[in-house]
Amino acid sequence: MLTNKYTLKGVVDMRTNIFVVIVYAMISFSSLNSSEFSFRKYNHVKEFYFNNTEDAIKLSIKHNLPPAAILAIAGLESGYGSGYVSQITGNILSLGAFKSDKELPSLYLPYSKSSKKVLFDPKEIKKYQINDLIWKQRDKSLKRDYRPFPYAGTTKKLELLLYDNVLRKKATRACFNDFATRWITKDSNIKAFREAKIWLSSIVKKEGKAVLFTKKINIEFIYKIGGHPSSFNYRKTWPKKVKLIMMKVGLVKLTNDMHFKSMNFNTAWSNK
Repeated sequence: MLTNKYTLKGVVDMRTNIFVVIVYAMISFSSLNSSEFSFRKYNHVKEFYFNNTEDAIKLSIKHNLPPAAILAIAGLESGYGSGYVSQITGNILSLGAFKSDKELPSLYLPYSKSSKKVLFDPKEIKKYQINDLIWKQRDKSLKRDYRPFPYAGTTKKLELLLYDNVLRKKATRACFNDFATRWITKDSNIKAFREAKIWLSSIVKKEGKAVLFTKKINIEFIYKIGGHPSSFNYRKTWPKKVKLIMMKVGLVKLTNDMHFKSMNFNTAWSNK
């Protein structure tokens, strides 16, 4: 009887321990899963992708480019739209100006010590105390200015795109279009861009446009156009940063949900 009693107790204890382990594993998995797209908790990240994801998907389908990668690059290069150059110009991909383009000139702008950012909107500058501002002449950005005539390439109306949603949308779309038609092309003078475009065209021809929405192709594209000399960004850390944004925002899933499942942005963003 004693043997049976203690045997039964051992079985119960073992089952209890197994149950605890299973529950702990479930909690741990749930925790990991919930943090998979951890960048989605930031409002400024959501707002940036709310404004740009649909345009990036349409552009990608038309020109055979991977949308999640493009969106991740835009997030990194513009600071999710918070960088002063991208806010002024609409140049969210930080594209350099060609000879025929208007580029953002040298600007004399203040830096706020309290908010830790460069200010360019006269209305906002007036809100700060004089001793909080450090004024500085900033070098030409060498980036294309997508503001309309007569403001592009000038120091006038730097705040224009902040207050005109239509013009801002037009500017960011023009930036996306330049990336697809002037940068990542078969005729590009830059070998990395030219080879990336040829590679993408070949894959799409074999497997169809759906391949552009796979994680594998998006990651490969990032490493093909950056992280080495004579590329979008020569720094080896650049592709790693772009990939991190793509993964932590969940841009592959976001673009797939919107394109293949016809979800609107808010529904897709909440579908973690």
